[in-house]
Amino acid sequence: MKELTIISGKGGTGKTSLTASFAALAKNKIMVDADVDAADMDLILTPTIRHEEEFKGGHYAVINQDLCTECGECRERCQFDAISEDYVVDKIDCEGCGVCVYFCPADAIEFPQRTCGKWYISDTRHGTMVHAKLGIAEENSGLLVTLLRQKAKKMAEDEKLEKIIVDGPPGIGCPVIASMANSNGVLIVTEPTLSGTHDMERVHQLAEFLNVPSMLCVNKYDLNPGMAEKMQHYAETHNIVFAGTIPYDRDMTKAMVEQKTLVEYSDGKAAQAVKAIWEKVNHTVFQ
Repeated sequence: MKELTIISGKGGTGKTSLTASFAALAKNKIMVDADVDAADMDLILTPTIRHEEEFKGGHYAVINQDLCTECGECRERCQFDAISEDYVVDKIDCEGCGVCVYFCPADAIEFPQRTCGKWYISDTRHGTMVHAKLGIAEENSGLLVTLLRQKAKKMAEDEKLEKIIVDGPPGIGCPVIASMANSNGVLIVTEPTLSGTHDMERVHQLAEFLNVPSMLCVNKYDLNPGMAEKMQHYAETHNIVFAGTIPYDRDMTKAMVEQKTLVEYSDGKAAQAVKAIWEKVNHTVFQ
């Protein structure tokens, strides 16, 4: 059993659309939508939920008004100004550090665990998908990503599946690290722009730090062929497997409108490019 994570240094590069096509092309696999802050692979794969659970992350403070003496100790020590003058804790401002709980002389502050969202196991037309929905303004997304990967690995072991394909979050923050760590390979999806180059470089540096082998795919390469060539040169000189390029194709948008993957909707140039990239990725990571 091996695991591939598809990542990008920013949102909107086509990462999820490419991952959904991989779901249609791959055999013996389980999918993970690890972009828990803005999960959207369900828009293409239209999952049917067969199991769901609440996700509990950090804690938050709640002041018991019957016990509170309004001594001011908690308000003075709170570094996030989360406690109002009438001694009510704002759940959004509260960072769950527990300082107020520790120093309250009247033991008037409770510290329950926070329900941050839900995670799901679903059936799709392309197999099982493990995914989640993080609540508005909730944190601990890295912890939730780790949970999803653990559930997917357990299911893959039980069902003797060979591949885990993870749609990672954008950027380089905590949830991205949680989606990449100990993966067998990452595919960086980028676009041929200056900002795309910057994002590609920084997410590759993160993969290097985590000691995860990298591959690179340039989406909509024909919008700026010169920049795409520079990106390919960067890959070739930085120990990155260049997986290929995808041309701009309106079929990608049309497929999303129809709630289909590109390779289901079309057999055009972009779909053929995606199939070729999958073959290279499959050979590099899973063989």
